[in-house]
Amino acid sequence: MLLSTQTLVLSSRFSDREAIRIINEAGFDAYDYSFCERKESEDNILKDDYREYFTDLRKYADSIGIVCNQAHAHFPVAVYGKDEWNKQRYNAVIRDIEAASVLGAKIIVVHPVHSGYPGEDAFERNMKFYEGLMPYCEKFGIKVALENMWRNDPKRGFIVADVCSGAENFIKYIDSLDNRYFTACLDLGHCGLVGEEAHDVIRIMGKRIGALHVHDNDYLHDSHTMPYMGKMEWDKILKALADAEYEGDFTYEADSFLRGFPDRLMKPGLELMAKVGRDMIAEIKKQHF
Repeated sequence: MLLSTQTLVLSSRFSDREAIRIINEAGFDAYDYSFCERKESEDNILKDDYREYFTDLRKYADSIGIVCNQAHAHFPVAVYGKDEWNKQRYNAVIRDIEAASVLGAKIIVVHPVHSGYPGEDAFERNMKFYEGLMPYCEKFGIKVALENMWRNDPKRGFIVADVCSGAENFIKYIDSLDNRYFTACLDLGHCGLVGEEAHDVIRIMGKRIGALHVHDNDYLHDSHTMPYMGKMEWDKILKALADAEYEGDFTYEADSFLRGFPDRLMKPGLELMAKVGRDMIAEIKKQHF
């Protein structure tokens, strides 16, 4: 089980190379490359030389001894009423898939299309979207991971369920797609936001889970902070992962823990995350065996 964390906040402060170097020096086995949340002018995937850029980045990571285990595509993948923008974003996601394969990732997380398209069934719309990505998964030798999502109720101002929310809904999507090209990335923090415990979802979904987003929250806000800083029940979560014989990696999506640190404390912050992650992996293995 590789210990990994995303490049998101680090790449926004430094370069991608520096982000990968710092993650490596902080004690991680792998990095989760974030294609998302980049300014258009700084988004390498949109440039003509994107293939060369990511080939060079792969060579650099290889040279310092760290791998890319997974990646996160641009999101949202579509917005209602913005047809031209949606076409451009779809093309960007396809480039994300290609670039992630160049980096060596085995999985790329691609968010589903959120509900809220009047007169359209969210399930059918998402099946069409993901099945359209299948040829690129085959071409580039990578799996797309669906993620359990949530959305804000615009009138009441709080989080409600959305596409792939809840174990049974998530299973419906995963079981309707070809498992040679698709898997589930269970975002542990999102489970409680829609009223389910992460450990219960793990037990229900079992072997369908191919990847994780690990972070903590207070069950009210999508905090994306480090485990043990919120209210999630980590002993039960680790036991559930052990009992489910989870075979994927341990990948943090806890960058909000780092956002307040000045640049000079980014590496120490990551070192603490790495120590916590190693301890949690050890607990999973201990309880499994």
